[in-house]
Formats: sequence, structure tokens, C-alpha cells
Amino acid sequence: MTEAGGAPRVKVWDRFVRTYHWSQAALIAASWLTADDWKWAHERLGYLLAALLAARIAWGFVGPRNARFASFVRPPSEVFSYLGDVRHGHARRYLGHNPAGGAMIVALMTVIAATLLTGWLQTTDIFWGSEAMAELHEGLAVLILVLVAVHLFGVIADSFRHRENLVRAMIDGYRRS
Repeated sequence: MTEAGGAPRVKVWDRFVRTYHWSQAALIAASWLTADDWKWAHERLGYLLAALLAARIAWGFVGPRNARFASFVRPPSEVFSYLGDVRHGHARRYLGHNPAGGAMIVALMTVIAATLLTGWLQTTDIFWGSEAMAELHEGLAVLILVLVAVHLFGVIADSFRHRENLVRAMIDGYRRS
């Protein structure tokens, strides 16, 4: 496959990763919209999101190369080194996720899992009606939005930096080689 300018494109993200990405975004948005007035829908969306997250975690161990955690989860030293390179204007381009993108995936998955857990805990006898658990759940949900904003900023910045439409790549799975 080639771009309009003739540059070859390669498949980077498989259908499951792309479907997971956009489904997760839709479920989180729907969860926000149903949080106050439609608790029954909010709970069901949470269970769907939990199943989706569990499937993605499994896929991170058995999926194709670029879907595997081993291909994009890097130690903090490498993430900070990459961010320093970005700041100095000489960050290298990665075909898959760069170290900061990998760290964002881990952060989002962790905060989403914690949000799901605190939501579920509110349905248990021990935390039923717990104001502290409700506040923690809401705080984590807000943190998801903060991380999404940082993620979007990174995607836009990387798209400009490397002159490549990363949103399109997460839709069709292809990037410039």
C-alpha cells in the first residue's frame, strides 16, 4: 500500500487493537453521559468496558507484534529520555507506539481499571453508599479525561512532528514505513 505521494505504507495496528481503541473511547464517552441520570446504563457500560479491557490485556500477550506490551512498554528511564528528545526537537520516529505513547497506554489502562474497580465496589455490601468510594470513582473518571487530553495532544504533536496522520493510522491500521 502507498500514500498519495508514493511513500510505502505498512500495516501496524491490527483490527482488534483499532476496534478496542475506538470502542473504549465510545464506552468512556457513553459512561460520562449516563453517570448521573441513567445508572443502570452506566453500570452496564462499565461491565462492557471491563470485558473489553480484559480482552485487550490478553491481546497484549498473544496478539501480533505491535499489539504486544513487549513491543511498546518501556522502562521509565527510556520514556523520560524520549520526552527529553521531544523537548529538544530530535525525537526519533517509531513505527508502532513511541515510549511516551506506550506509557500513556499503561496509564490509561491502569486508571480505567481502577475506575471500573471503584465503580464495581460501590455495588458491594461493604462499599454500598460509601461517599468516599463514590468520590474516588469520580476522581479517577476525571483523571481518565485528563489522560485522554494529554494523549490527544501527543497524537497531534507527533502527527505534526513526523508529518503523518496518526488518527488515520488508528482507523485503517497503516503507517508510512
